[in-house]
Amino acid sequence: MIVLKNISKSYSAVTAVRKADLSIPTGCIYGIIGRSGAGKSSLLRTMSLLEKPDTGEVYYGENRVDTLEGFSLLQQRRKMGMIFQNFNLLGSRNAAGNIAYPLEIAGMHRKEIDKRVDELLELVDIADKRKARMRELSGGQKQRVAIARALAVNPEVLFCDEATSSLDPQTTRSILALIRELQKRLKITVVLITHQMEVIREICQYVAVMEEGYIVESGSVEAVFSSPQTDATREMLHVQ
Repeated sequence: MIVLKNISKSYSAVTAVRKADLSIPTGCIYGIIGRSGAGKSSLLRTMSLLEKPDTGEVYYGENRVDTLEGFSLLQQRRKMGMIFQNFNLLGSRNAAGNIAYPLEIAGMHRKEIDKRVDELLELVDIADKRKARMRELSGGQKQRVAIARALAVNPEVLFCDEATSSLDPQTTRSILALIRELQKRLKITVVLITHQMEVIREICQYVAVMEEGYIVESGSVEAVFSSPQTDATREMLHVQ
């Protein structure tokens, strides 16, 4: 379980996250939704240890992780994968090279890297794109490469930062179906942030709603959507 306690995060004079408390069960798909500027990405960056919170505590299981430094922090980060809206792929490398990159950093031998890359290409259903350059791939294919790269080191948690926002509806559905299939197959925890209500409905078991840096509502998708308790949630659901 990932637990956030009283997390706040500011950038200069802007407070992005305010006193956030959140518990994410192990092995679920958890969505965090809110309008642009609600604080979703900032919360994700503290949760994934890319940044330290100004106040509060982050726990993975019973272990507090926001205080980690150096090699201990690096080890914890290796248990996480991340995919982004704009893919963050290396244009100088082909699909296989992008997937191999984190394995090279981890010091894996070349034969093991090649075997693992082939497994991952099969896993995300783009085995025929092994040698393809990034400019030759569609948006959905690029996101599949990004997902394979994120899974390369067998993470326990996969973070998705607006991973489908730049994709068309049909491709979005295929990527969400892939994430759902991978979560069940690999038994990992998926934390997904989005401003798209249909993404939450399609894939998530739990949801937290953010507004002006606060988590204003959280719970199972069924409970939150069937009986919204805040104006922010009702507005996103178009409930008057």
